[in-house]
Amino acid sequence: MSNEELPPQERLHFWADMLSRELAPLTVSSANADVDFPARGCLLDLGPVRVAAFDSPPAHLKRTWADVRQADPATYQLTFVSGTPLWISQRRQDSGLVCGDMVLWNSSHPFEGEVPDRGRHIQSRILQVPREELPLPPDKVDRILAQPLSSRAGMGAILTRFVTTLDAYGPDCEPHDLKRLGAMALDLAGACLAQYIGAYGDLPAETRRQALLARVDTFIDHNLGDPELSPATIAGHHHISVRSLHTLFRQQEETVAASIRRRRLERCHADLTDPRLERRSISAIAARWGFLRPPEFSRAFRARYGVPPRELRQSALGGAPETEGPR
Repeated sequence: MSNEELPPQERLHFWADMLSRELAPLTVSSANADVDFPARGCLLDLGPVRVAAFDSPPAHLKRTWADVRQADPATYQLTFVSGTPLWISQRRQDSGLVCGDMVLWNSSHPFEGEVPDRGRHIQSRILQVPREELPLPPDKVDRILAQPLSSRAGMGAILTRFVTTLDAYGPDCEPHDLKRLGAMALDLAGACLAQYIGAYGDLPAETRRQALLARVDTFIDHNLGDPELSPATIAGHHHISVRSLHTLFRQQEETVAASIRRRRLERCHADLTDPRLERRSISAIAARWGFLRPPEFSRAFRARYGVPPRELRQSALGGAPETEGPR
């Protein structure tokens, strides 16, 4: 969605109507409305939840009791903020300026928000979660409305990484995949918010399992270059037994060790076909991603991609074959 093809004086009205329709009825005002208000966004349906991505100028937002009575989607709106800060006030709680983190608001209560004019647009990603779908006590969740929630560590970082990529890659997914992504988003949101309200034990066992799996996946991604990465080190970091770790992966398409190897090979494949790394030896690339024995790397790479690493690189980059390193 974009208002940029409209005359400048009509853009704010169009944008306000769109937000009222897709989020909840509210009023949008801006000091620059008479000059220009270029904005764009997209929406992605994920079954029980939706993700909205907006890029818009500074503005003032307000939802009154009259707006709530007009229409209430009964949702929690978890907003990820970048670009220009966002300030929100709801139920006598004030977020202060939030940027690079998250803030939560409830569509069933009035709220007021402000994007100050810093010469930049705000980029926001909003995870819309029906309250009845969130397996947490509403009275406890409401305690963290209009409060800054960290996107930089733990479940907050995992959830942010997940949600902020959905608008880029989600449209390429099949409908049944979108529903699975929605279920994952709901589990991650529940686990993230539960930590803030001290209600992790209130979550269903499957939600806790999915949250742990997401933490493990993120840990593996961040430590692929460590040659000591193994099921034992992963289990130890997450304070579970190796047996519990294998049980966690039982419903996945691959074992823990197979997952580590696949991801390492994918990183090697990406580096070998990257022109910026053409001067780096194949052995160095393999070692960067945890393969310290060149023959073992060559066998694993060929088994997965059907060609030796050197041949793939020569084909991708059009250079002369290397005389050093794995074939």
